[in-house]
Amino acid sequence: MTKLPIIIDTDPGIDDAMMLTLAFANDDALDVRLVTTCSGNISQDKTNYNARTFLSYIGVSVEIARGLEQPIFRELEVAEDIHGESGFGNVQFPAPTLPVSKRPAITAMLETIMTSDDKITIVATGPLTNIAALLLAHPEVKQKIERISWMGGAAVGGNMSPMAEFNAYVDPHAVEIVFRSGVPIVMSGLDVTHKAFVTINEAKSILNIGTEFAEKAYYLVTYYLDVIKKTPFHEENYDQVLHFHDVCAVMYLLKPELFKGQDCYVEVALEGITSGATVVDYTNRTDKAPNVHVLHTVNREEFVAEFVKAVEIISDRLK
Repeated sequence: MTKLPIIIDTDPGIDDAMMLTLAFANDDALDVRLVTTCSGNISQDKTNYNARTFLSYIGVSVEIARGLEQPIFRELEVAEDIHGESGFGNVQFPAPTLPVSKRPAITAMLETIMTSDDKITIVATGPLTNIAALLLAHPEVKQKIERISWMGGAAVGGNMSPMAEFNAYVDPHAVEIVFRSGVPIVMSGLDVTHKAFVTINEAKSILNIGTEFAEKAYYLVTYYLDVIKKTPFHEENYDQVLHFHDVCAVMYLLKPELFKGQDCYVEVALEGITSGATVVDYTNRTDKAPNVHVLHTVNREEFVAEFVKAVEIISDRLK
C-alpha cells in the first residue's frame, strides 16, 4: 500500500491533539513528512510547545517547525476560553523531547514539497496563515500540492460570530489567498464537524481502554463540557456530545467514503459583521467555477469507531 505523503499545519488545541492521534495511528496509510504550527487556538509559543510535547509523548519522531506569530492583517485572537490557558485543558504531558526545527515553517514546507517525488497533501486544522504565506511567497509550490484538507469555515452559522467559524474568523485574508490559489481544497466546515460528534457514553469507551494515554484523551475531550456552555453559540445538547472538529480533516483522507459533499464556489468576507464568513454557493447562482469541495455529511457511527480504534493503536504502542 502506497502511503499518502502529508504535511500537517496545526494549532494544538484539544481537537488538534485528537487529529494528531488519528494521523499517527494510521502511519500505514499516511506518511507525515512535517508538522508545522500556526497561531490560533493559542499563541505560537504554546501551539509549538503542545505539538512537541504531545508528539513526544506518543513516541513520534517528526520535524516540528514554528510558524507565523500573527494573522496577515490582524491581531491574533485566541480561544483559551475553550481550550484552557495551556491549550490542553487540565491535562498535562511530560516536557517534550522533540526539538523546535531549525527551519521556520514556510521554509520547511517549501523544501519538503519541492524535494518530494510525489505531490504533497496539506492538512490544515487552524487559521490558514502559514499556508497563505507559503503560496504568496512561493507560487511554484502549487503544482506540487495534491490538495489542502482544511478544517474551517461554515456554510450555515458560525461559532465565533453569527456567521464565521473560528479558524476563518482569525485570519480571513489567509482564507481568501488560499481559496483563490487554484490548489484543490476540501473544506470540513462546521456543517459537517457538528455532525462528527462523540456522545458521552462513546467517550467513556475511550476511558475504558484502560491506558494512561486513553485516560488523558478522555479528559482532554471532556474538558469541553465545562466550558462550551459559556459560549453564546453552544448547542442545546452541549452537555451530551463532544465535537471532534479537526479530526475530520484527516478522517476524510483516510475514509473519504464516510463523507458527502459537493464542489462549490466559496468566497470569504473580510470586513464588518460578516468578517470570516465563508459564503458557499450551493446553488451555483454566481456562475463562478467551484473552488472548494465542501463537506456537509458524515457517517457518524463509523467516524467514531475509526477514532476509538486510533486511540487503541496508540495505547498499544505505549504499553
